[in-house]
Amino acid sequence: MNDAAERARLAPAHASTAPVPAGPPAPPGTGAGASVTAASLRRRAAVFLPAAVPRQGRIAFWSPDGEPWPDGPGGPAGPGGPEPLTVVRPHGAAGVRSRDVAAVVLDLGAALPVLAAAPQDPAAHPATRCWGTAARQALALAARGRLLPGLTPEGYDAWRAGPLDAEDVAHLRAVAAALPYEGYATPLPGRRPLHLPEPEALVRAFLDAVADTLPRTPAAPVAAGRPFAAAEPQQVPGIRDWAAQVAAGSDAGVGISLRLDLSSYQLFDAPDPEEEDTRRAGAAVVQVHSLADPTLVTDAGQLWAGTAAAGFGPRARIDAVLALRRAARAWPPLLRLLDQPVPDLLALSDPELEDLLGVAATRLAAAGVVVHWPRELARTLTATAVVRSAAPGSATDGTAFFDAAGLFSFSWELALGGDRLTPGEMDALAQAHRPVVRLRDQWVRVDPELVRKARRRELGLLDPVDALAVALGGTAEVPGEPEPVPAVPVGALAALRDRLTGELAPLPHPPGLKATLRDYQLRGLAWLDRMTSLGLGGCLADDMGLGKTVTLIALHLHRDHPAPTLVICPASLLGNWQREIEKFAPGVPVRRYHGAGRTLSGLTGGFVLTTYGTMRAGAARLADQSWGMVVADEAQHIKNPHSATARALRTIPAPARVALTGTPVENNLSELWALLDWTTPGLLGPLTAFRARHARAVEQQQQEDGGNEEAVARLAALVRPFLLRRRKSDPGIAPELPPKTETDHPVSLTREQASLYQAAVDEAMAVIETSEGMERRGMIMKLLASLKQICNHPAQFLKEERPRIPHRSGKLA
Repeated sequence: MNDAAERARLAPAHASTAPVPAGPPAPPGTGAGASVTAASLRRRAAVFLPAAVPRQGRIAFWSPDGEPWPDGPGGPAGPGGPEPLTVVRPHGAAGVRSRDVAAVVLDLGAALPVLAAAPQDPAAHPATRCWGTAARQALALAARGRLLPGLTPEGYDAWRAGPLDAEDVAHLRAVAAALPYEGYATPLPGRRPLHLPEPEALVRAFLDAVADTLPRTPAAPVAAGRPFAAAEPQQVPGIRDWAAQVAAGSDAGVGISLRLDLSSYQLFDAPDPEEEDTRRAGAAVVQVHSLADPTLVTDAGQLWAGTAAAGFGPRARIDAVLALRRAARAWPPLLRLLDQPVPDLLALSDPELEDLLGVAATRLAAAGVVVHWPRELARTLTATAVVRSAAPGSATDGTAFFDAAGLFSFSWELALGGDRLTPGEMDALAQAHRPVVRLRDQWVRVDPELVRKARRRELGLLDPVDALAVALGGTAEVPGEPEPVPAVPVGALAALRDRLTGELAPLPHPPGLKATLRDYQLRGLAWLDRMTSLGLGGCLADDMGLGKTVTLIALHLHRDHPAPTLVICPASLLGNWQREIEKFAPGVPVRRYHGAGRTLSGLTGGFVLTTYGTMRAGAARLADQSWGMVVADEAQHIKNPHSATARALRTIPAPARVALTGTPVENNLSELWALLDWTTPGLLGPLTAFRARHARAVEQQQQEDGGNEEAVARLAALVRPFLLRRRKSDPGIAPELPPKTETDHPVSLTREQASLYQAAVDEAMAVIETSEGMERRGMIMKLLASLKQICNHPAQFLKEERPRIPHRSGKLA
């Protein structure tokens, strides 16, 4: 279908060619009854009434259901009110019939604000919403400068919307396809039988009408009586041929794109530094494509030579030049093409190629000009921070890893498509001063930041603690980088990381263990075995009652170490440890190193049990003994790293250290540091560095909503392999636990307890009844404490210095 011919056929359908009055358009409501609001107009169906002069087209609002207007019964209401409009309506099996309805008709200037709000108005009629979408497209085209001058068939000046690119045409056709019949229900004049206009041609005529309306405002320079500026139609017959060519261009316009050609790219730097900005860095080839048929593409050279495929109109060259001029606003180097006889090839300098590879491509894309890159241009050159052992043979297992004299190298490593570059390739890249280089038989776009990293790829040395933190966390802080960068361990450090974070292998049932371990206990045993076999200690932080003792006994049996295991615990737990060992590992020697007759002579393995106080007093003697493993039960006793107990414990050497506690952190993260710095010395670095790097940020995050979550994640990644924390409420543990057993034992008060109880109540109540506020609450709390003491034992309540204990408390008995 020829859109221009169809629009010309539509033009005289509904409006005369009389000039429209000059001046700003009237707002909705004026000229159509003051009670007609924009909202009431949007509830009606809108239909576009084209005119011979596009800007004289109008929008009519009518009700398909016959809803009356506020100021009339539905028919004409006199001057300034609704006026008759002929529409076509379906009429059963007989087909269609025309009839007159009452409509409010607005000039385009007044109708545009009403239509533009329709797409977001849920009460708007579907036809009005479609015309509102078309109005928004027309406004967007004008904002993009898509306006072309031309003439009507009668020779009047008129602006038209164009040129339209493929996306604009697709949008126009989508609106036309969605337009219900109420939006184009006005019949074409002089046709029998009745014919309705084509929706696509009607929408195209509407875009032209809006384009012809918007530039004609009182702000137009020297508007009075000037074509294409004044509101009054101006006949300009002398430019008819030129206008015909422009009209053809608006209906069959072309767009341009750029294809990057690197065949002439210089691989080596210019010998003269002054020529650096003028040496050839390839070229941009101009491609021309039809806006009506996006599959029709040719090089500008072929179009100018006349060898392009058929389908480009006679205005294709002019439209291509106009498109180039518009594109040059987004990227000025394109202006050089306009000085060439054939605007087909733009030679690029290095800075221009770099610009085109960066922000210029984005600006051109916004202007509708796509930049096509060579297929072989690789854009996958990446940089990663890599940590590896600086000296071959460095320790990567056990506590010796943290005591290693050899440091770890930290450097940038570049990769192309996932394959690491060799040192020679990185050296070549570091010496490159070009935006594109040739690597491994392909063109590679070079980011200046990557060149900088290739030139200064050595980032220094890391001590083992920081190296392991990088390996476990996956990121590292690099000087000069605003954010932590991805970091990858390689070699033995990567192997250690994989062993620490890999899946736990199931272990066979320890020989000699007279117990059946639950699944979570087996997982804890496997975890402890992995950590102790690496020479790295760990903290088993299970809740009380989950069987930390039996898990540790199973670990001792599984290790089968000839040296004994030293268990340090509170004095109240010595008997429990001895009973548990004798119950679950019968035949394994158990010795208490506690009391006046304690001795370590003749040890042949098994367990040695001692208290924290005895350990503190006899640390030197315990340090002289060879231990296969040292265990700190209720390890919160060493949460203060500066205490004498913690300092004494650190003097006892052992190839494996295990901390058992249900509360690894009670007050602050320094307690966690104290535990892990004993089990794995050096893991978290010095306490002051740990506080500065991790603790402050994490504790602040806990106190303030929305704190440093990255610090929490970083610390968790570092600590997780060395601390196993399970709670009774965990989904994988709760089903395995036996049901809780509770037994109540009621006991009677003795005669002394009962008399004291009653006397305390009577005395306190007399005071409570006469007191108020905080004093009353304090007396109640004091009474409750006294009653509890009486129930425990009268001597506690009476505060006797040398009490008689027996036969005075039922609870004690």
